[in-house]
Amino acid sequence: MKIVMFSMTPLFPDTAMGGAQVQLKKVALHLGALGHQVTILCTRKHAEHPQFNWQDNVRVEPILRFKQPYPEPYFTPIYNIANAIQEVADYLDDADVHYSHDGGLIFPYVYQDVPTVISLRSILFAETLQSAFLFNAGSLIVPSDFVKRSLVATVGRFFPELQKRTQVINNGFRWDIFQPTDPAALKEAIPELDPDRYRYLLFPHRPEAGKGFADCIALVDRLVHEHGIDDIRVLVPQWLPDAQSPDDQAFYRQIRAQITAKRLDDYFVFHGWIPESLLPAYYSVGTLALVIGSYVETFGNVAFEALGCGTPVIISRVGPSRTLIDDAYINKIDYGDTRAATQHALRILRGEDTFSVEATRAYLQEKYHITTMVEAFADKILNATVVQPMPYQRTPLKEATDFAPTPWCFVAGQGVYHDFRADYTDDPVLMLLFKNYQAGISRIDLKALGISDEVLMAYLRDGYLYPLS
Repeated sequence: MKIVMFSMTPLFPDTAMGGAQVQLKKVALHLGALGHQVTILCTRKHAEHPQFNWQDNVRVEPILRFKQPYPEPYFTPIYNIANAIQEVADYLDDADVHYSHDGGLIFPYVYQDVPTVISLRSILFAETLQSAFLFNAGSLIVPSDFVKRSLVATVGRFFPELQKRTQVINNGFRWDIFQPTDPAALKEAIPELDPDRYRYLLFPHRPEAGKGFADCIALVDRLVHEHGIDDIRVLVPQWLPDAQSPDDQAFYRQIRAQITAKRLDDYFVFHGWIPESLLPAYYSVGTLALVIGSYVETFGNVAFEALGCGTPVIISRVGPSRTLIDDAYINKIDYGDTRAATQHALRILRGEDTFSVEATRAYLQEKYHITTMVEAFADKILNATVVQPMPYQRTPLKEATDFAPTPWCFVAGQGVYHDFRADYTDDPVLMLLFKNYQAGISRIDLKALGISDEVLMAYLRDGYLYPLS
């Protein structure tokens, strides 16, 4: 089959700008290995961004001229958008199936006559959200049950058929690659690396506040200045230079100023973006990895890859991270609980943690193997068909009778945590609803609890409840 794929994000031979692009490569290589001809259209990073092959049957064509760096790719001259539509449509003329990775191409009429599968890999970026609300393909793939429930609670309010068209396919990994690895090769990328002298905390994230850098600084401040641990260093990969926006550069200046203010300059090592081939060595050099931000992932690869390489992880209970990994294999904290993160870190640094590399790897291989993922993707893509658009329907709120707690909120130690607001509320009524009415509650019962229509609408507009269709 001839398969045309779309990626709004630029692609490179051995560097990935994010976890979503890593998963795209895995799917494309699997389909190519099966003998299918795969062409991936992506945004070019710069004028010298050449075409290349990931495999004999997998060709990457960086021909689209969406705005870079990300986000806001549609903030570009109008002719770039028109040319993108034209070029994608021209490739689809000769395609047996179309696969759009992370949405991005928000015009359903482009693929309306071609069997199409769309996979959404973000629940935050505007283009992905627009793709969700404009979705009209035969199949929608999402990487976690959290994402599916979130889309059903929003897009599904107007397109009930979305539930049937959506399939959860968890990310999968090559555990023969992501395994404990000699970190010696890292010296080329990080010359100052000295594992004999220092224990390394990993902070392998993009320069976004939601990834938890302020929390990381607060944690290190506690470890160094309250507990006297001097032999730790934090490895921080700096975003690809030509991908850095003015906001990214300002972010780095801000965090460096925070580090200096806390007298922690010696404890942070900023280095270049790590190529895919060195990631196992990078994860393996860590004593622990930190995934303690408020960023709402759809899956989040870092924790899995670090665990596979034998490195304990501290992760915040945000989005799918609440449930994807069993508590027995990872250290979870409520977002913002630096004290709890410190206790986990101290236990790991003191050698008191019960983390078992063998048991953790056995668990990961059983639940999140690459073969399971790529075969599930291939099944959906190779069997895609052209379908009728989903019918739109709307129930006026005044006629909606049942409401349910939203999947992006949960009861934490400080109250009801809201993923998209990154805060807590101790509202006793909301606590009651989230603890006892996950399946939904009628408008009559809401009134019996003393919840007026005005309060109900406030809960709805603030994203704590949603109407059941």
